[in-house]
Amino acid sequence: MNQSRAPYPAAFRQQIIELVQAGKSAKELSKEFGCCTKTILNWVAQASIAQEPKSSIKAGLSAAEREELSRLRRQVRQLQMERDILAKATAWFAAKGEKMFTPSSNS
Repeated sequence: MNQSRAPYPAAFRQQIIELVQAGKSAKELSKEFGCCTKTILNWVAQASIAQEPKSSIKAGLSAAEREELSRLRRQVRQLQMERDILAKATAWFAAKGEKMFTPSSNS
């Protein structure tokens, strides 16, 4: 059974990150504060990504960048769907138009 827990407050996460950066292990902090070791490691990794200068090359994305990427992907899917619908409608109207339109040979 997967029970979802309320997110940890930002101030709490920041304190844990600072403790890890000061030399405490994530495992120690996990036992002391009752949160998962993997969660702590994720917070630390995310904090380091958010703090790095934009000129450095790293595979990670900040939270804002991930949100923007998700939004843009949704927008691309929506635009592709609209394009497909318009292409089908254009083809349908073109087929109907050929059957209905007979050019006169008098011109």
